[in-house]
Amino acid sequence: MDDWIDYYDSTHTIYVSKLHRDLHFQIIARDIIGYIPSPDATVLDYACGEALSASQVAAACGQLILAEPAPGVRGRLIARFAPNTKIRVRSLDDVRKMQDQSIDLVVMNSVAQYMTPDELDAALLNIRRILKPSGKLVLGDILQPNVGMVRDVMALLGFGLRHGFLKDALIGLISTALSDYRQLRTRIGLQRYSEDEITARLKAADFAVQRAHGNIGHNRWRMTFIAAASRPLSIAVSRAGLSPPDRS
Repeated sequence: MDDWIDYYDSTHTIYVSKLHRDLHFQIIARDIIGYIPSPDATVLDYACGEALSASQVAAACGQLILAEPAPGVRGRLIARFAPNTKIRVRSLDDVRKMQDQSIDLVVMNSVAQYMTPDELDAALLNIRRILKPSGKLVLGDILQPNVGMVRDVMALLGFGLRHGFLKDALIGLISTALSDYRQLRTRIGLQRYSEDEITARLKAADFAVQRAHGNIGHNRWRMTFIAAASRPLSIAVSRAGLSPPDRS
């Protein structure tokens, strides 16, 4: 995940225009708000990125924790949301040290594709530990093995057509094809999971799983899953080792 963290911590061109960027975060915020269980809930946005619309999410819950691995992005989040007492910015190391059963909702959106399978498994186990017994994990924007880059291009062009930045989207696609993002995606690749594969990983972390009717964000060819505690944790997940519960 480190190479992707460095990329998103740089001056990148993943968004084709300011309008694209702003709409992207507004739609994600809207979708996250739909999963918040109550106005006093504690919500964790795991690897949140710039989270430009986080104030909207914070207004719908009791506390919003923005966890971000990239130090430059994290610094901007701290500066941007310092006046908002409902928002706290943390590193992923801080998340690994959080109190057991302290979070009502964790959202991990458009993150799993940048993690190795082992990194994802460790993150899921830790999230399971910090979730309250009634808490939920929303795992969004999962790439499917049989859905390639062409679908991503179509999703972006359709998004641009609907919201008035189609020309910028076309220019942006050309720029992206020549950018560090394309080179990094070609060299490292993105992790893809079938519905059965991601369900198995969530179940291994002791979650009960169902696929959501729609994906978080605008790309309808990607998947979102809702995971809840399948039973009380009989064996605490170690903060240090993050070993899965013994099922023997």
